[in-house]
Amino acid sequence: MAGKADFTEAEWQTLEKGVTGAAMLASLADAHLFDTFKEAGAMAGYFDAARQRSTSQLVRDLAATHNSGFGVRTSPQELEAGTLDALRSSLATLQTKAPEEIPPYQAFVLELAQTVAKAVSGVAPAETAAIEKIKAALEPAQSPGS
Repeated sequence: MAGKADFTEAEWQTLEKGVTGAAMLASLADAHLFDTFKEAGAMAGYFDAARQRSTSQLVRDLAATHNSGFGVRTSPQELEAGTLDALRSSLATLQTKAPEEIPPYQAFVLELAQTVAKAVSGVAPAETAAIEKIKAALEPAQSPGS
């Protein structure tokens, strides 16, 4: 079972960026000021539950993160590109270092994005589109000829 200690600092930051970026991408897809507070609360609650209940050490460690990897001046386009790149890079790192952690990581990221999207009166079409992009980035890369 892999945890934070099994990754370099750069790899860990990428794993964190994928997680928090997915939540932010879902939140910003249908952004309204007061909704942001509810969505942040949903994210915090999801992290708390994952820290306490996940069977994956990797997920428990990621749920304890306090680093988003994005600044307050990050544009929505930069957030989307950075998140999707981080998710793809994270899968490549996990494939090399801890392939058994790929399914828990994928589920953690996707469920987090869905939890944030559902936090305020259901999932809006823009949030569904963001979640579809996250799902696509979480798909394992296909080797040529497969």
